[in-house]
Amino acid sequence: MHTGQIMFAQVMRHLPLHHFRAIVRRYQGDYKVRSFSCLDQFYTMAFAQLTGRESLREIETCLRANRLHLYHMGIRGAISRSTLADANEQRDWHMYADIAQILIAIAKDLYRHEGFGAELADTVYALDSTTIDLCLSLFPWATFRSTKSAVKMHTLLDLRGSIPDDIWITEGTLHDVNILDELIIQPGAWYVMDRGYLDFLRLYTLHQSGAFFVIRAKDFHACYRRYSRPVDKRTGLRCDQTIMLTGPRSACRYPAPLRRVVYHDPDTQKHIQMFTNHFRAPALLVAQLYRCRWAIELFFKWIKQHLRIKAFYGISPNAVKTQLWIAIATYVLVAILKKHLKTDASLYTILQILSVNIFQTTPILQVLSNMDYKDQPLQESNQLLLFNL
Repeated sequence: MHTGQIMFAQVMRHLPLHHFRAIVRRYQGDYKVRSFSCLDQFYTMAFAQLTGRESLREIETCLRANRLHLYHMGIRGAISRSTLADANEQRDWHMYADIAQILIAIAKDLYRHEGFGAELADTVYALDSTTIDLCLSLFPWATFRSTKSAVKMHTLLDLRGSIPDDIWITEGTLHDVNILDELIIQPGAWYVMDRGYLDFLRLYTLHQSGAFFVIRAKDFHACYRRYSRPVDKRTGLRCDQTIMLTGPRSACRYPAPLRRVVYHDPDTQKHIQMFTNHFRAPALLVAQLYRCRWAIELFFKWIKQHLRIKAFYGISPNAVKTQLWIAIATYVLVAILKKHLKTDASLYTILQILSVNIFQTTPILQVLSNMDYKDQPLQESNQLLLFNL
């Protein structure tokens, strides 16, 4: 008797299979594959992310213990840790990067009207990176320091809905500022960055492309002031100036005027100096945009705490990137699910419910609606009381 989809299938039905199969055909991912397809690999790795499996042995043990559910999960191949390890090592990680980009495009459309803490209709991105530490003896290819290896996950985050717009996975030694060369610049969009991305030549390229930036400046830059605008210091603003760089290199690399905004942060009691190339926006909005950059730090913290991106199932570059991209795809799938369910529950709550009920056939929305059942008043019945206290 059909009792409904299991929760895993309820999540995966938001995966556009026609796009998935087209991408697999493009990369010939299933060429000479007999039993364990790329879709089986994706479902298995997504299951590991949703349930917090730490190793290939754990994945194999859990799925083999629930053989009767594998068909309803969409997995058609036999589950074996050696087969999964070989798939992660050999199948091109670009397939799963492209699949994640398809899901990101879907999620961005769903979250395009979300607020993010600043009254602005334009698209606003935060750009930053996080370092994922690795064992030097197991990952010698991921150069970072003499005592340990690492990879960096550079992320361009759309602040509406905290959806990653693009991700670059590199060795830990690559400096953040180099990612500015990889950006596909969107005219009219805002790019909010920390001072690690301060390179005036690359910022001038952003300016000439019609995009706007807000970037934290370093303590001192040789410049002269052209104009000062009045500010209300009760809001935390300290100055709003139009400047020209005068340093021998900086003036050559950025020959146009810049706007300098200084804001006093009440939390850290520090003065934050910011540069922007937008001269019409209120100075307080510029400061608010930089404060909204904190969303990308929360994004990195969330995925490190709730997804499996610190313990890896393989040691090759292909296996590491495959796991990272499927983790991102899983995060975006949960975000898409949240929007379709029209629920106020957080992604953390949804992920925790999925982790312990992944094989249950109860609709996810029903579980989310019944979470506070202890707080609901009991219905009165006609049962007489034995004792009147």
